[in-house]
Amino acid sequence: MCVRFSAATTAERFLPERLASRARPLLDQVDALLIPRDARDQAGRISLIAFAIRILSAAIAFISQVFMARWMGSFEYGIFVLVWVAVVILGNLSCFGFHTAVIRFIPEYRETDRPDHLRGILFGSRIFTLVASSSIAALGALGLYLFSGSVEPYYIVPFALGIVMLPMIALSDTLQGIARANAWAVAALAPAYVVRPTLLLVFMAGLLLAGWEPDARTSLIAAIAATYATALYQVLSVTGPADRVAGRGSRHIDMRTWLAVSLPIFLIEGFTFLLTNADVLVVGFYLEPHDVAIYYATVKTLALVHFVYFAVKTGAAQRYAQLIHAGENRRLADFARETVAWTFWPSVGMGLFVLAAGWPLLLLFGEEFTAGYPLLFVLVAGVMARASVGPAESLLTMSGQQNICAGVYAATLAVNLTCNALLIPQIGLWGAAVATSAAMIFEAIALAIVVWIKLGLVMVIGFQATPARGRSS
Repeated sequence: MCVRFSAATTAERFLPERLASRARPLLDQVDALLIPRDARDQAGRISLIAFAIRILSAAIAFISQVFMARWMGSFEYGIFVLVWVAVVILGNLSCFGFHTAVIRFIPEYRETDRPDHLRGILFGSRIFTLVASSSIAALGALGLYLFSGSVEPYYIVPFALGIVMLPMIALSDTLQGIARANAWAVAALAPAYVVRPTLLLVFMAGLLLAGWEPDARTSLIAAIAATYATALYQVLSVTGPADRVAGRGSRHIDMRTWLAVSLPIFLIEGFTFLLTNADVLVVGFYLEPHDVAIYYATVKTLALVHFVYFAVKTGAAQRYAQLIHAGENRRLADFARETVAWTFWPSVGMGLFVLAAGWPLLLLFGEEFTAGYPLLFVLVAGVMARASVGPAESLLTMSGQQNICAGVYAATLAVNLTCNALLIPQIGLWGAAVATSAAMIFEAIALAIVVWIKLGLVMVIGFQATPARGRSS
């Protein structure tokens, strides 16, 4: 027998009647999160769990990066950062959109009672990701060998080590998508955002205690161990349960349909990842590892604001797909408006916190890292603009508008790269901050316009949503 805790019932049992009656509205909201009654409550619960995990993740990642910077110094830390960011981007791209496409297809196949298709997407997404990412890793190794003369010598071995991680990062992203599609928030987020950074810190400390040099090579060997251990944990915690839910039987492999959806998502996710990290890569191209280290430490501090958006997106995507496939336009409009509020107001609070605490937080990395503090004011402004439209790109993707969404991100990436290339050589790290913020403002405006044109929804903070008109062709 399953026994569920109810905050409202417990209060009625142990508190005076008058006090329990006054507390009931608040406790009912707590129960809605602990015991979701419908898909809306479940989406809120997943977003809350995702938010909590990202807070824990931000703390762990921040602490681990502080230790890494202190152990290695800004130059070696800058090398590690550039390699890590590049490999994470390539690992995500190596999924070719399957890690997000499964979030759309798994609920759809369950809703339409197609278990053979469900088993097919579970199996096919994992195999496709492993084959594709391994092929890209092999091409990367070949490219590094052929063009090693064009790469700074201190980057060659670190990038070679980074390539070893690539397939497991891609597999980890796909397994995260499968867990998200099944509303397993902890299984989806904890591995990449809690387990992996914790293991990286532990393995790095162990290697240093064993007498290894505190440099980028050592940190990337620790990263390889952490990445493979995390992927193995995800295989055990996600693959088995997902296959059991799907049940035994034949698998229907519909690769053409999956690719038709996943490839535009691949473009969207690729543009998103590049938008999030292009500034770090361009800084690494134009400036020294020391500057990369300072800028990355600043961006990691800003991550405290970014994870609000990520948390809401995690809980909302599956719910968007359900409402769209059910044709519930009024409820979709209401839910879209709620997700904008869920994104914007917590982002404002976190933004103010980051601006207030940014200087001492950067000082933890080392005194030289405080040079990045003024950049936070520019970057936070861009994040606020982005948060004002909520997870609009998830709504477009789940409603079949992934092609035009990809176009928005292509244009935004062009703005980002152009501004970075023009401004960084002129004004250094200030150029990266201004370019990144300008791109986020452009992205927010473009997404809001596309959502209105295609779905008839005003997805902007402070505006009342209107019922969706349905999909436009």
